[in-house]
Amino acid sequence: MIKFFLMVNKQGQTRLSRYYEHVEIHKRTMLEAEVIKNCLSRSKEQCSFIEYKDFKLVYRQYAALFIVVGINETENEMAVYELIHNFVEILDRYFSRVSELDIMFNLDRVHIILDEMVLNGCIVETNKNRILAPLFVLDKMAES
Repeated sequence: MIKFFLMVNKQGQTRLSRYYEHVEIHKRTMLEAEVIKNCLSRSKEQCSFIEYKDFKLVYRQYAALFIVVGINETENEMAVYELIHNFVEILDRYFSRVSELDIMFNLDRVHIILDEMVLNGCIVETNKNRILAPLFVLDKMAES
């Protein structure tokens, strides 16, 4: 099961966070700081899976953004690694070459995409067309 999903830039600023288990606000900031420090300090040659406390971290770097997913021990690391890549491909398709600014100024759209893919910490959809369909409907409604 997925515990949390983070998007972080190279400076360590969180651009997106979604928690699928209750974590108190002050603990979230401490957790995010520690997780970010662990991921940013690793070199590109090192593995993208880290065992951290009672869960595992799966992360992937795209240009200046890191996407970090916290999972429990029963979740498949490679499936989550591919989920991250699929998520970025969907963002690229929707925003046509997604950037950090796209994420910052369209955070609601990014949350919709993530919510279409992951529900209560479980991966429910990976088909790009089905994930983007609600957004295209919203865009058509906004145009008219």
